[in-house]
Amino acid sequence: MNRLDLANIKDYNNGMFFLLAGPCVVEGREITFQIAERLKEITEKYQIPFVFKASYRKANRSRLDSFTGIGDHEGLSILQDIRNTFGVPVVTDIHSAPEAEMAASYDIDILQIPAFLCRQTDLLEAAAKTGKYVNIKKGQFLSPASMKFAAEKVAHYNNKVILTDRGTQFGYSDLVVDYRGIPQMQETGYPVVLDVTHSLQQPNQTSGVTGGLPQLISTMAKAAVAVGVDGLFMETHPEPSKAKSDGANMLPLDQMEWLLKQLIPIRKAVI
Repeated sequence: MNRLDLANIKDYNNGMFFLLAGPCVVEGREITFQIAERLKEITEKYQIPFVFKASYRKANRSRLDSFTGIGDHEGLSILQDIRNTFGVPVVTDIHSAPEAEMAASYDIDILQIPAFLCRQTDLLEAAAKTGKYVNIKKGQFLSPASMKFAAEKVAHYNNKVILTDRGTQFGYSDLVVDYRGIPQMQETGYPVVLDVTHSLQQPNQTSGVTGGLPQLISTMAKAAVAVGVDGLFMETHPEPSKAKSDGANMLPLDQMEWLLKQLIPIRKAVI
């Protein structure tokens, strides 16, 4: 199993998957801290290595009036404060080469490359040059095997690479996950993650707001753990219906402990 070499991640040496979890985007200090605190409590209780996830800004929105963030520096400052307050690593999306250096200056542990941007050489190189971990999400239009080329762009400067599957486009408004892709990407030698919640998106809705199938989150996560995935990515919110981004496919925060309790025995059975 591939581990994360992060100074402030708790590795319990128990062979457990690691978890990247949090809201889609930083909506404000209070709610972001609330989610981080609860996730830390749960993951420590069940000895699961944990990285807090929230994007300081979301650039890929369908509609002009979609929420994108509270401001770059405000969002990054909140993420940095969560890292320092709770002693957990943090991950955020970046969308352009200049953003890589800006985000890295705020003690961000992992820079995440959105799926639609996974082939952008200048972005991958800029992220790699910061010396941070770079989590590359597989484009919905790419095969798992082709992700080795994106990884090579980062590894030319920095070997701290994570590869994340988030589904493959199936028609105009659906995604499917080919679980054969997990071991295929693991052949690169890098940790491989399944983005459970984004894999359940139903994009390109006529409303301009992405739909989702959150009732299948536990099914997708169980299958990924059974296949031997190194980590899971899940977005969560106390009230997904009120989330300012991607609420349609989020896991309610009060269901996170229930789900992790189901996944742990599966991991123990396959390691």
